[in-house]
Amino acid sequence: MNEDGDIPTSRPATIEDVARLAGVSIATVSRAIRKPEKVAESTRKKVTAAIARTGYTANAMAQSLRTQKSKMVMVLTPSISDPNFAGLLTGMEKAANMNGYGVLIANTEGSIELEKNHMRFLSSGMVDGLILLTGHLPVAGHVKPAGFKFSPLVAANRPVTTGTVPYVGVDDVGAAKIATEYLISLGHRKIVYVGSDETDPVSDLRRRGYLEGLEEASGRIVPWCVDGGTSNEGGRAAVERLFIKDTLPTAFFCYNDDVAVGVISALRLRGYGVPQDFSVIGFDDTSIASYISPALTTLRQPRGLIGEAAMDMLLRIIGGEISEGTQRLFHGDLTVRESCGPANN
Repeated sequence: MNEDGDIPTSRPATIEDVARLAGVSIATVSRAIRKPEKVAESTRKKVTAAIARTGYTANAMAQSLRTQKSKMVMVLTPSISDPNFAGLLTGMEKAANMNGYGVLIANTEGSIELEKNHMRFLSSGMVDGLILLTGHLPVAGHVKPAGFKFSPLVAANRPVTTGTVPYVGVDDVGAAKIATEYLISLGHRKIVYVGSDETDPVSDLRRRGYLEGLEEASGRIVPWCVDGGTSNEGGRAAVERLFIKDTLPTAFFCYNDDVAVGVISALRLRGYGVPQDFSVIGFDDTSIASYISPALTTLRQPRGLIGEAAMDMLLRIIGGEISEGTQRLFHGDLTVRESCGPANN
């Protein structure tokens, strides 16, 4: 092992390497592998991380681990700064702790290389299952190691569009339809959906709900969709493009709260008031929604319940109680605040 803790490629990792990197004894490493329930969770996490980093798999103890339960679950997230992450994780850890499981957080920051690194946990058998918050299978489109097989999987918050990965999340279609119907009830007929690009499955679901809301309205309302990305910068840019074209709606239904904040900011910079001149509605009900002025009307996701249900579903799959392909959707609640008002046609 070199000074950075990495194993030379010329030799396989040994249990001594794992012990040295984890800062524990060889006996502790052995115990963590053979009888993880008898090792403190903090120590078990150190050993698990060291095994994943060194790639220590080709030995009898690692094979023994695969015949037992590690009592650990990995959560693969594209960013721990996502405003939905904390609530989801709280629910996941609640369900995990109730069942004697620990949770490992694998933050990818959108990097395939980091995803590849986290795959070591899966290939070494150091986790019993995986919760995906990324919206795709790990290192999708890249060659997997020989003999690689995914641990039991559940997607949360963002569905995986390939395969039959079980999913737990908010009913994006139903919630978006509620938002659209609310704007229509205020007299709005020119409603624009400010969404992410067409490759984003969540934005696509919310767009579907928006379209359903328009279709069921009395009288024909023309659909109107613009690209606003997923950030407040995207929301501001979307508004600027509309002003350049001199085609303005009376209401904005936004992909998420961040985009809605960007829309409100851009309207204010041009001297317009919300909701006096335009109505704006978001999605997610993150903390910023109640602090911005005017307070944002939005759709609330029950993040804690989603996280708890996702972990419960995964543990039931691990235990053989349910099969893959299951889906559970939660109702999104309309939270009316100050950013929507009657249409000024």
